[in-house]
Amino acid sequence: MSPARRRRSGRSNKPSAQQLRDFWGDDDLLDDEEPEPVRVITPGVDPTALVESLGPLPFPGAGLAHHYFQAVYERAAGLAVALAAAAGLLEMSSLSDDADDDEEFAA
Repeated sequence: MSPARRRRSGRSNKPSAQQLRDFWGDDDLLDDEEPEPVRVITPGVDPTALVESLGPLPFPGAGLAHHYFQAVYERAAGLAVALAAAAGLLEMSSLSDDADDDEEFAA
């Protein structure tokens, strides 16, 4: 004997237009407000500093794992800087200062 079939409810899992409008806000209200000033982003010096401040990894043999975690943090920070640069939010003066410093050491 086959199992009893369940009926599907009439509701779908998709949010309604009203729910989406509540989540994203109303465009008409945004036109009346003054735009928020654009803040530029300055890349950090050490992307692992916050995580390393929490202490060593809590499992045995964490030496090799620490290396991989550090690589992931550095990659994520690099992608964040790339996204900021693509959006025009990257502080360029600090990058040009670093490039000048590199040229001094190369000479």
